[in-house]
Amino acid sequence: MVYFVARRLVSAVSVVLVTMIATFALFFIAPTDPAGAICGDRNCTQQRYDEIKRNLHLDQPKVQQFAEYVSGIFVGRDFETSGFTQHCPAPCLGFSFKNDRPVYEMLSSRLPVTVSLVAGYGVLVLTIGVTVGSTAAKRRGTASDRFLMSGTLVLSSVPYYIVGLLAALYLTIVYPILPRGSWTPPSENLAKWFGGLLTPWLVLGIYGCVDYARYSRGSMVETLSEDFIRTARAKGLSDRKVTYKHALRAGLIPVITIFGLDIATSLSGAIFTERIFDLPGLGNLVLDSVGNYDLPVIMGTVLLASVILVAANLIVDLAYSLVDPRVRLS
Repeated sequence: MVYFVARRLVSAVSVVLVTMIATFALFFIAPTDPAGAICGDRNCTQQRYDEIKRNLHLDQPKVQQFAEYVSGIFVGRDFETSGFTQHCPAPCLGFSFKNDRPVYEMLSSRLPVTVSLVAGYGVLVLTIGVTVGSTAAKRRGTASDRFLMSGTLVLSSVPYYIVGLLAALYLTIVYPILPRGSWTPPSENLAKWFGGLLTPWLVLGIYGCVDYARYSRGSMVETLSEDFIRTARAKGLSDRKVTYKHALRAGLIPVITIFGLDIATSLSGAIFTERIFDLPGLGNLVLDSVGNYDLPVIMGTVLLASVILVAANLIVDLAYSLVDPRVRLS
């Protein structure tokens, strides 16, 4: 087990390093002009352009630029802006000259919003999706099975942004059944935090649970035909215990894989949900950064997303042995 974790950690660090090199090459080595993109077309004088290149250290060799970028993650860096030297503490993911703030500070201020949104989404998709899927598998071939699966198919055929827009329009504005999306830190007011995220949770969770319902049903149908399930029934165990204790535990393996990667991807930026409900999370930050050509923020977001995805893969692999006793990690 220890050897497995150590091996996966080495692999994870390698993936993050490759992603870091690829991201740096995309923005600073490829035939692009980061200083020109930041300076903009309007009111961009040669003096301002040269100042941006100097502040971003773009006038240095590429290898030295990358070395400073990596070292800044561990020990921090200093940036010059408007004649003043500003220190970017570790982990320094760059400095946003558009906002005059360190990138890590911007990401850390937006991350709680996205984490709160994704946490509620995760609870809903697992609770509703797995329940619907296991119920349909238990009643395979019946009218209830066909009704549940047909409903998930119809909902999944509609693009999410349309569902989100219609829900935000009709459920919060035209017919104010649900509260509008908003963000209040839970440390300030827990009730406002819950109320502001209730509608985004419901819309994102109900739409996302349709995939988990199909995955759970397919996995449960296959698991219910296994030999150990027939053995458990032959021992006289109740149908409920066989289904929800033995079959469900083994059938969750593919669901865990999808859930881990899904949560990691959502943490990287739930773009549509945050934009539709005007939530100041990572997704909104990425869209604003792309529109403003804020390359340091985009780079920092990509690096953060890669770390989250790698960590999620490791957690998913470790969770296998806890859910299914047949899985052994050597």
